[in-house]
Amino acid sequence: MGKKVISAGHICLDITPVFPEKQYTKVEEILKPGKLIQMEKADVHIGGSVGNTGIAMKILGADVSLVARTGDDIFGEIVLSSMNKYGADEAMRVVHGGTTAHSAILAIPGIDRIFLHHPGVNDTFSEEDISEESLKEVTLFHLGYPSVMKKLYENEGEGLLNLLKKVKKQGIVISVDMAAVDENSSASKENWKNILQKTIPYIDIFMPSVEELCYMLDKARLEEWKERAEGGDITEILDIYQDVCPLAEKCFQMGTKILVIKCGVRGMYYCTTEAAGMSEICNILDLDVSEWSGQEGFEESYQPERFLSGTGAGDTSITAFLTALLKKYSLKECMQLATATGASCVAAYDALSGLKSFDELERKIKAGWPKVNMQRKGEK
Repeated sequence: MGKKVISAGHICLDITPVFPEKQYTKVEEILKPGKLIQMEKADVHIGGSVGNTGIAMKILGADVSLVARTGDDIFGEIVLSSMNKYGADEAMRVVHGGTTAHSAILAIPGIDRIFLHHPGVNDTFSEEDISEESLKEVTLFHLGYPSVMKKLYENEGEGLLNLLKKVKKQGIVISVDMAAVDENSSASKENWKNILQKTIPYIDIFMPSVEELCYMLDKARLEEWKERAEGGDITEILDIYQDVCPLAEKCFQMGTKILVIKCGVRGMYYCTTEAAGMSEICNILDLDVSEWSGQEGFEESYQPERFLSGTGAGDTSITAFLTALLKKYSLKECMQLATATGASCVAAYDALSGLKSFDELERKIKAGWPKVNMQRKGEK
């Protein structure tokens, strides 16, 4: 492809117990104290941004190096062994005596996923893990999940800011993806609005989910959404232009250039700044400024062939967007491939098994692959 990429940040081992395929509407319908639940064989795969987005970019042909931390425990051995299959373990750092991050993912059919997560040595990841030498000739630096990596988010994002400054100093395009913040974790005690105000000026492509972004910028609005959803999927009750656009406007006031907001099964909202703010990015990535600047829209999801789990769907959507961007696809094509990849990946329990080539996705799109079409009345 000609453009070098670093995918850095969070990695973990995902353990997904496979529930019977019966659909449920409430967790308590199946998870009850003292109840024995007959399960299928558990699905075990590497996860996190580096394990999902990074490896998926490698599979799709990007020249990408993966930088993350594991422990020297049994979970770390599994992670490194899995990465070795893709030739992607060369830049990994093994922390002796450390524990590898892991998540137990409860993907109950019909109910949004529940994550039981241990951060492990992800909490010690810092700018020191990214050497000056590794940044040479790099075009794109993608950082995943700093919101659940303690050394990056603590002290109002001091570590994150230092890392972004270090990378930006080399004239590299930076993309960042977030993860949900646990209300009982130390991350919840940080002022995320202040963190974003400090760091967004260094972020060229910002790709959070709508819930993550709302939590960081407007908690009161998020609580109102939860009340409206009545325990259901928040994204299904959102009006894209009344609920999502105000959050996007705040991001652009802070200085972001390309914003992609993941809205679950609905699709992805996107917006780009004007030509003056886009010129440097487009010059580095060899993109048409007139085509990429001042754009806004909502790309609806494609209908998946089947739905097993949403695990990694957001990460692989980001993969497709970034990889298509590096291949100089148009913004509209990048969004189509992003939503198409997300729809493909929900057909598997992990992020990588459902991954399809761009050629295959483009054939399906041209053949009339139907959209989910869940927009609310009155939306554009």
